[in-house]
This record gives sequence, structure tokens and C-alpha cells, in this order.
Amino acid sequence: MADWLTEPLDKRTVCRKRRRSIPGPPQPLDALPAEWRGLLARWVRHGGNSRWETLRKDAGATRVQLADALLDWLLRAGWCAVTEQWKLGAWWPQQIELLNIAQLRAALGLRDKDDETLRWQAIRTALQALDNEALLPAVLALDALPVQRALARQDLIFKLHDWQMRQQNGTRRDFALFARNDTKALTDSEWNWLESATDLAEFGIERHTPLLLIAAPLALRMPHGQLDLSACPDFAALTPATIQAATAASGTVSRWLLVENRTSFERAARSRAADSGVIWLPGFPPSWWREGVGRLLDLAPAPAQLACDPDPAGIAIALKAAALWRERGLAWLPWKMSAADLASLNARKPLTESDKLQLAALQQEPALPAPFMILLEWMREHGEKGEQEGYL
Repeated sequence: MADWLTEPLDKRTVCRKRRRSIPGPPQPLDALPAEWRGLLARWVRHGGNSRWETLRKDAGATRVQLADALLDWLLRAGWCAVTEQWKLGAWWPQQIELLNIAQLRAALGLRDKDDETLRWQAIRTALQALDNEALLPAVLALDALPVQRALARQDLIFKLHDWQMRQQNGTRRDFALFARNDTKALTDSEWNWLESATDLAEFGIERHTPLLLIAAPLALRMPHGQLDLSACPDFAALTPATIQAATAASGTVSRWLLVENRTSFERAARSRAADSGVIWLPGFPPSWWREGVGRLLDLAPAPAQLACDPDPAGIAIALKAAALWRERGLAWLPWKMSAADLASLNARKPLTESDKLQLAALQQEPALPAPFMILLEWMREHGEKGEQEGYL
């Protein structure tokens, strides 16, 4: 034992406590048995400075001899310093300090928390540099995750940005293939997290091929035939590819009704006037919806009436959809979104803080239609909002 460095911890008790270690570079772990490596990895996760009793218990009652042998090897190989106490005529380990902890973690293939933190900080800066407002909620959601999990999911945010910049649209499998070269590479928990952190539809990502729900007195001329929407007793469901393939439309639409609530849409589609067209507006209109409805407007232009929930988000949705009509110089107005409609509801909900912030921003919108201004003022005064399903 002459090669061990022994340090008395207290001059007054030099014969009762000592610290032992071996100077010089530690020996490689290559020849260490797998069972020993596994136990050592568990010890490293304790932080590197632990009571021997804690490490011994971690090994379990059936592996006490293995723990003793591993400690002896670590001391002789230069990987630890042992604080011992003289009791009952012998030196007994009390405290174990693992040395060269970063090197030890690397040799065991364990992650270094400090390195992970530095890596995350660099990636977080790169995410901020994307300057993509649509991705900001997802970036903030990453901040709320443990660093290890944030690092595992950050690539999805960069891929969402690339997907958007390339104006891609498709199903979840399409995005998984784009992001990780495998249609099934994203786990359910990753999809659930993405769905909660972003509006996937806004990025043109759907569970399945998206469908535009429409009722209209139109017949669409297709490359290989004709699609008569007026033959449907209630409404039809068209894929984006179907709409884009249409080359012309016959029939007359006097007005387009856009209805946000699905139940309200179905009611409006079944009770529409013969010359009216009704389109379902699935919340904030995603790109596939805007492209499809824009194509329909080019084939069958007509003014629009937009019906969304009488709340701040509903107004914002209506304004986003109405941009298609403004771009084409077509008239549009709110429909079933008046202050009187909201006041008529038997059940209303209080405005949230987010609602109030959105309301204040909307009141600054230029050229906001008068019905919206009146509705916003009613909500501000009464502190309430509603859902169109209650009256439409």
C-alpha cells in the first residue's frame, strides 16, 4: 500500500480518519466487466461524492461483494479518493469521491450535464435567430422541458421551420419522413408535444389528407370528368388536390357563407338558400385551406359572410379568412357575429387575460368593420364571450 497517497484529515485524530487516493492518470475502463461498469454508472449518477453506505445500498444486498471489489479497483486505478475511519481495529470506508468525473462519465458513455447545458444554450440562440413568430410558442415550450428532453426535440423545431420555408404540405407521416427520414420516426409523445406546442395545421401538417367541407350549387370541371356538388344532399368533402385540379366551375353562387363551428356549419349547409355556398372554416385557416378556397374564389367569385365564435379569437379568425376576399377585391362582412347575437346566448364565458390582450390589439386594427367594433366594445364592457353553436 506504499503507493497510496494518505492524507490525515485532522491532526488531532490522525490515527482515526484518513483520505486515500493514488496520484497520476487513471487506468482505462476497457477491461472492466459489464456488471461492474453498470454499477459504476449508477454511482456516477449520485453526483460523484457520496457516503459509502449510500453506494453500498445502491448495489443491493446480493451484490455487496461486487461493490467492495469495485471500490477497491477504483481506488487502485486512480478513479476515486476514499475517506476512511479507524474502527474496531480496521480502516472502514466512509466517503467516496470519484475523481476526474467528466472523464469518467465520458468513458462510461454517460451524458455530461454541463456539456448538455452549454449545447442547449447554443441551440436556443440558433432557434431565436430563426426569427419565426409562428414557432415562438414551440420554442418557449422547449424552455419548459428538462435540458435532456429539450435537446432530443429541438430538431423538430428546425425541421418545422424548413418545412414552412419550403411551403410543404402533407400528413404527419410526410413530415416525419421529411424530419427524420422515416415515416414512423416520431413517437406518440413527440406528436402530442408538437400538437400542444404548435398549430400543426398552420404548418400544413394533418393527421390525414385534409378535407375542405363545402356545400354549393356548383359543378366543378375536372381533367377527367365533372364533379357536381349540387347533387350532394348536405355537403361534400374535397381534398386539396381535387380542388386544385378543377379547371372551371359552372353554376351561380350569390354569396359564400363561411362558418367556423362544425355543428353550426352542418346546420347552415343543410338549410342554405339554393344559390348560396357554405364552407367550413376550421379555426385559424391553415395554408391548404387558404389555397383551396382561393382556388374556388377564382373559379366562382362571390361576396362572403363570415360566421365565427363571438369572441376575440373568432374575430381574428374571420379577419384572416377575409384576406382572401380582400386580395381579390371582393366584398365581405361578418355574419351572426353581432353584439346582439352574443347577448342572446343563455350561456357565456368570462374573458381570459389572453382574450383581453387580443381584444385590445384588435381594437387597434385599421378599417375594422363596424359590427366587429361594436362586438369588441360589448365584450370589453361585459367581460364575456360566447360560442356560435348556441344560436347558429
